[in-house]
Amino acid sequence: MLHSYLNLTMQRCVLKAFAMFLVVIATTGVGVSDVRAQPALRSELIFPLESWHNHGSCIVECPNGDFLVCWFHGSGERKSDDVKILGARWVKQSGKWTQPFLMADTPGFPDTNCCMIIDPEETLWLLWPTIQANLWESALMKIKKSTNYMASQGAPQWDSMQVMHVKHQGDFAETVEAKLADIIGDYELDAVAQQWVASVKRQSRDKLTRRIGWFTRAHPLVLQDGRILVGLYSDGFSFSLVGITDDLGKTWRYSEPIVGGGNIQPSFATRRDGSIVAYMRDNGPPPKRILVSESKDRGETWSKVYDHPQLPNPGAGLELMTLRDGDWLCVYNDLEDGRHSLAVSLSRDEGATWTKTRHLERKQPGQARFHYPSVIEAADGSLHATYSYFVQTPEGERKSIKYAAFTKQWVLDGDE
Repeated sequence: MLHSYLNLTMQRCVLKAFAMFLVVIATTGVGVSDVRAQPALRSELIFPLESWHNHGSCIVECPNGDFLVCWFHGSGERKSDDVKILGARWVKQSGKWTQPFLMADTPGFPDTNCCMIIDPEETLWLLWPTIQANLWESALMKIKKSTNYMASQGAPQWDSMQVMHVKHQGDFAETVEAKLADIIGDYELDAVAQQWVASVKRQSRDKLTRRIGWFTRAHPLVLQDGRILVGLYSDGFSFSLVGITDDLGKTWRYSEPIVGGGNIQPSFATRRDGSIVAYMRDNGPPPKRILVSESKDRGETWSKVYDHPQLPNPGAGLELMTLRDGDWLCVYNDLEDGRHSLAVSLSRDEGATWTKTRHLERKQPGQARFHYPSVIEAADGSLHATYSYFVQTPEGERKSIKYAAFTKQWVLDGDE
């Protein structure tokens, strides 16, 4: 009898507690299924650490709720001919990552810096360069598309592949020289800077040099009207460019060059007034800051490149995005030197100030490197990032791609 009474009392307590929980849900507007909306961070390696080079990831959310990630893998980068594009899938139904699978491989050539988008017609795009002569300047951009990419196992089934041929409009060399003159102004250049300026001018006059060597890093940007902007950059020129398509990649044209002092790997955000802002890696001289340029004509022309007054950059990739509520999010190495700290910052005034920061990773110099982040906002409002994860072990440096899921509130709470 006593045992039955205790069981009944316990059941009533549980029911009462559940009823109170439902009241809280009703009064706060938080649904039972909105677990991801709570302040949290969870992270895991997509595959175990290994000696192979794994770098340059990108993540997208599939229409069925799965996540698809790509990265390049091999015994090195541009100088290693075994480099190929791998992928893995987080399957919503199982809550687990699949084994890595092949996404693209040009036998005998390195395939590197890949990125992806899912376009307005729900077609998956994989964009990446094949390095023709083991030099970044010999990159040739390629695009694969798939409408069959949501199987729980294996790689997407590719429908097509094309080469992204870069042919500039107008007088490219004249534009480059004018922009260089605007940057240099009245500065007295040292010998190194003079050599760089002379090299850029010489390359800009050569038809082959200005048509190859452009490649991707961060997510392309899809505008509300369907225009797609693909951020491109050249290590030879050490500046950036935007590929523009208004017909889902059937035809391409290219923006004027975004010329600065070593501004590469552009990532985009949009303002409420329709203008577009590019944040870029700083491969130039100090001060080491994220480099910025703006477009008021949907990516066709770009402003003079300037240093962001607040955000440092050690010469490492970053990713910028506009959240659906209009706030901006940036994932980047928040140092002037080194990649051992990976931050997430939030701006509520379209990049003028970044008032909230939290760290996905922080170690001492020499212990690890966390870099080349990719970030998306999922359909449920949660945030998901992947990045290169390199750590020192007794056997040497070991590498993987790490995945992190977090919320906007987690960022707003800031570091402790």
